[in-house]
Amino acid sequence: MPDPVPATGERLAGLTTLRLGGPARELVHARTEPELLDAVRRADGAGTPLLVLGGGSNVVVADEGFVGTVVRVETRGVRVESDPCGGAMVTVAAGEPWDPLVARACEEGWIGVEALSGIPGSVGATPIQNVGAYGQEVADTVATVRCWDRVDRVQRTFAAADCGFGYRSSRFKRDPGRHLVLSVAFQLRLGTLSAPVRYAELARALGVETGARAPLGEVRAAVLALRARKGMVLDRDDPDTWSAGSFFTNPVLSPEDAARLPEDAPRWVQPDGSVKTSAAWLIEHAGFGRGYGADLGRGQVALSGKHTLALTNRGGAATADLLALAARVRHGVQERYGVRLDNEPVLVGCSLPEHAPASASGVTTS
Repeated sequence: MPDPVPATGERLAGLTTLRLGGPARELVHARTEPELLDAVRRADGAGTPLLVLGGGSNVVVADEGFVGTVVRVETRGVRVESDPCGGAMVTVAAGEPWDPLVARACEEGWIGVEALSGIPGSVGATPIQNVGAYGQEVADTVATVRCWDRVDRVQRTFAAADCGFGYRSSRFKRDPGRHLVLSVAFQLRLGTLSAPVRYAELARALGVETGARAPLGEVRAAVLALRARKGMVLDRDDPDTWSAGSFFTNPVLSPEDAARLPEDAPRWVQPDGSVKTSAAWLIEHAGFGRGYGADLGRGQVALSGKHTLALTNRGGAATADLLALAARVRHGVQERYGVRLDNEPVLVGCSLPEHAPASASGVTTS
């Protein structure tokens, strides 16, 4: 078996969808599970700081890079067990790209992930963040998550009920760094029609009522079109898509805090009585429209011209530029509405400034 392929000094920008990030002291491309486990065990045994990187779609890396070992998860493999009664149990290696799996699901008649089309990144990252979009979450279909426990140094398999899934959260996210995801098993029903369409915007695009079903291929096509209009489908030739997806999560508020929002602010009451509102609405109504920042100074970073939740690298930016813009937006929303936005991407070696900087995109703004 070949050894993992190490590299030294390679900038991590080339491995992230934001195209930002300084060099790694050591970079290991782990293409098999034994290589992956060996690289992680070696780093842990030596006490070396470790960053596990999948598709690089939900991470912001500091300009200084990472002083430690970066392990790129490039494992592959999809195993399918299917029968007409039980549906399809699809077990997928952590390094498999997510969207090709969704495309295959729609072609094979595996129901339950079609609304998650177009999301970049790897399969192993999806349960950590409990990736979701257009009314679906991976929590809806995850059966088990097999991990390497870096604390107890054993393999563990968690049933879905033990994963602690919540809104963009899981036990893996709440205990960062402990569990290295090796594979994810999905339990998917069989058929030609989608799961009930829960998201009103998607239902309108499909021309169906909310709660109705539609052909899997049509749902995937509609989701890809909606995401493309919002700049949420990666395009190497379009800097307006060079982002980490939604930079801020939708705030979940107490009923009292939600009542203080303007009457026209979106509100979705949750099962526990809390109220979710729209981060995009808050951002836009706090004065940060689509494309904000593109006309400031060098215009290196900006909100996407298609969707205010995406912070984009317009080319030649630094991570510090992006964080300054994010801090300015967060501060503006908090000043206007008293709501603090939380970042969705993982910040590696960096953090958002607590106060809005005098400059974002390189100049002082009025």
